[in-house]
Amino acid sequence: MEAAMDLMRRMPPRESEMALSALLTLLPEQSSDLLSQVDLPLQVIRDLDASKEFILCEYNRDADSYRSPWSNKYHPPLEDGSLPSNELRKLEVEANDIFAIYRDQYYEGGVSSVYMWEDDNQGFVACFLIKKDGSKTGHGRRGYLQEGAWDAIHVIEVGLEEEGTAHYCLTSTVMLSMTTDNKQSGTFNLSGSIRRQMILDLPIADGHLCNMGKMIEEMEGKLRNSLDQVYFGKTREMVCTLRPPAEGVQLGLPPN
Repeated sequence: MEAAMDLMRRMPPRESEMALSALLTLLPEQSSDLLSQVDLPLQVIRDLDASKEFILCEYNRDADSYRSPWSNKYHPPLEDGSLPSNELRKLEVEANDIFAIYRDQYYEGGVSSVYMWEDDNQGFVACFLIKKDGSKTGHGRRGYLQEGAWDAIHVIEVGLEEEGTAHYCLTSTVMLSMTTDNKQSGTFNLSGSIRRQMILDLPIADGHLCNMGKMIEEMEGKLRNSLDQVYFGKTREMVCTLRPPAEGVQLGLPPN
């Protein structure tokens, strides 16, 4: 199982579904663990009732239908699909509105969705999703990338409230994929994923959304720094070592 997860972390996101299918064939007895620990690239469809796009994932899926966070309806329609309680639904609606503002400020576009459901331990779970298509035909539209995607998945388990505090367990995954194919930069493919976890006990005086938002903001900052150092920093170092820049051209290299 450990070797399988290590392999999945090294697969390009676009090939993760094929790799997961192969692993499920090799390790059928570990299917539940694999499905719960492996995140696949996010997909987006449009909610015609709300005239907004929303993200598809395992967290808003019931059978072959997906629940929209905007209209609270399943697409395609599903009569007996599971729904959050009225109280949790109110929190979900508020979270979607707030997270949309966060997405615009940090990502300058893209699609976000927040889903919540009751936990067996009398708490609840919240899933915050962001998908940004940075390709020349997507949300980026700057013409630099042939293909480009940033998928962020933040799952927060919220425990029972005790003495004015609540237990939060955040598991975050970011999948990055970029390809170029033009005369100036040539053909280039950089992709991968990273996962981190954060566990905190926080006072609930400011509310769950405030606590969860702070955790996600802090975690995304750490993930962006890690990706910058591991992917971009090392790639820049290797390229400049193999092909030193022409005299007079200065490229910043990461410190040793």
